[in-house]
Amino acid sequence: MQISLSEIKFHLNGLIPAVVQDAETNEVLMVAYMNRESLRLTLEKGETYFWSRSRNELWHKGETSGNVQRVVEVRVDCDEDALLIRVHPAGPACHTGHQTCFYREIK
Repeated sequence: MQISLSEIKFHLNGLIPAVVQDAETNEVLMVAYMNRESLRLTLEKGETYFWSRSRNELWHKGETSGNVQRVVEVRVDCDEDALLIRVHPAGPACHTGHQTCFYREIK
């Protein structure tokens, strides 16, 4: 089932959470936020773009590191307020160099 970009429910701050998952292993790589422009670019260019809340700017994943994420598919949840982006990563997802941002366990 398909949905149009206009049907996506961005929160009051204009952002929507995006869970990024490795399309081969199903490992969750990262969680980031998208605005309408970053989602449009992701769909158009086939690589992930996000909105940086700390820098208050658009960013292309891998632009400086080379660790781009090639998009396989973008899904939306049943409430249309969260995204799942399945990708083929070209390297670690985490800025620390780890494959996933979820490399630490809480004990």
